[in-house]
Amino acid sequence: MNRILAIDYGDVRIGLAMSDLMQIIAKPYKTIKNTDRDEIFIQLENIIEENNIGKIIVGLPITLKGGHSEQTNKVLSFIKELKLYMEIDIDTYDERLSSFQAKKSLILQGIKTGHNKEQIDQTAAAIFLQGYLDSAVSK
Repeated sequence: MNRILAIDYGDVRIGLAMSDLMQIIAKPYKTIKNTDRDEIFIQLENIIEENNIGKIIVGLPITLKGGHSEQTNKVLSFIKELKLYMEIDIDTYDERLSSFQAKKSLILQGIKTGHNKEQIDQTAAAIFLQGYLDSAVSK
């Protein structure tokens, strides 16, 4: 089996998480700066090759009322470009409240979140990836 890479796309940072090879457990991986789109795609391509990634899940920030926001549209644009750049299966997953849950989880672990934005982004990606993995098992 291949790993699944989760992407939590943000204007400043992109949080990444990945599954284990059995696609059971998600864990935070790293955060990359959202600066140059081509550089982001090169970094993602290297991560995919180095970690045996077979699928990408991108967190889709749906509003609490179930609609699209400006950020939703930015993520959809990113996904469109990513699909043009890479030949890999890309899917989305509702990431509503994942950043809030990530921050809460880190605080419970005694990790200060004020200066650890990278950890929040990675953890948020791991949270929605775990939700995706759990829903795939129950199907």
